[in-house]
Amino acid sequence: MKFATKAIHAGVHPDESTGAIMTPIYQTSTYVQDGVGNHKGYEYSRTQNPTRHALEKNIAAIENGNFGACFGSGLAAIDCVIKMLNPGDEVISTNDLYGGSYRLFKTIFEKYGIKFHFVDMQDPATVEAHVNENTKLIWVETPTNPMMNIIDIEAMASIARKAGAMLCVDNTFATPYLQNPLDLGADIVMHSVTKYLGGHSDVVMGALVCNDEEISKEMYRIQNSTGAVTAPMDSFLVLRGIKTLHLRVQRHCENGEKLANFLVTHPKIDKVYWPGFPTHPNHEVARKQMRGFGGMISFTMKGNHLEDALEVVKKVEIFALAESLGGVESLIGHPATMTHASIPKEVREKTGVVDSLIRLSVGIEDADDLIADLTKALA
Repeated sequence: MKFATKAIHAGVHPDESTGAIMTPIYQTSTYVQDGVGNHKGYEYSRTQNPTRHALEKNIAAIENGNFGACFGSGLAAIDCVIKMLNPGDEVISTNDLYGGSYRLFKTIFEKYGIKFHFVDMQDPATVEAHVNENTKLIWVETPTNPMMNIIDIEAMASIARKAGAMLCVDNTFATPYLQNPLDLGADIVMHSVTKYLGGHSDVVMGALVCNDEEISKEMYRIQNSTGAVTAPMDSFLVLRGIKTLHLRVQRHCENGEKLANFLVTHPKIDKVYWPGFPTHPNHEVARKQMRGFGGMISFTMKGNHLEDALEVVKKVEIFALAESLGGVESLIGHPATMTHASIPKEVREKTGVVDSLIRLSVGIEDADDLIADLTKALA
């Protein structure tokens, strides 16, 4: 079954009692049992809910996985993965990491004895140099947020296998439509479902997908034990959103390419970060492991003045100044003061997150209108 068909049909069946084509919203906390232990597969909605169950199967299918679990946010999904580790374990991650992930690793889990290494993952040799007997997890984000760096998933999978470690890939930016990390050797795929999978800026949710049965047992144990699950209504909304994921991401990619080519020729722009450029670092890796280059773009202003960046994000009219990404509407953000403000300035700037850096989540509006909006803001 190909992607578009799976996005619409996987995990979803007409309601047996009514024939409703859409999965009902099972807005219930508990389920009546005919006798002790004699139930219809559902006991309590923290453990399992039919609406959430359908979504979990759907997301697993579009990632070519066997097991899926949904959580109350992307960070709750990451939290589940780190809780699979033990004190003394070590994690290798990219130095260009989403600020929320960095904050979770450093301020929550580090005090429990888990050690984190943040390295430049664009060169696999750098990662190999940090592997030791305590390495239990390699955490990859590709493309990275916000520098759009590309990390070779197959190379990371090879390193993880040799180390006896798990490889987890944050696939939020690429989506399953453009990239399938499990097929490239990853053990777990993570999504901030809030973004492209939901696609309409109306849900906060996270998800994990895997193929290994032992990992799945631990994933479901932690999901049930900690209770950071998503609600039935949110599950319904994401099931609806995924039905158009392939169509939306196609348009995100088309618009992203047009805007990237516009920005790279603008006299006030210094650098444009978009993996579709042949000059982009690891562009060939992106061509190998992705089926498109997405709608996320970052750029810096000449002179690197904070005031210039803040003026641009304030002047746009179609782009909305807001955190998050992946919705149908275009968003603009200033990573240094928004999504990555929790990362110390000296650490942030080493990876390229300077004061003039602006990040775009290019939506599915008319590209000409988006270019006109940026032209006016940059004038």
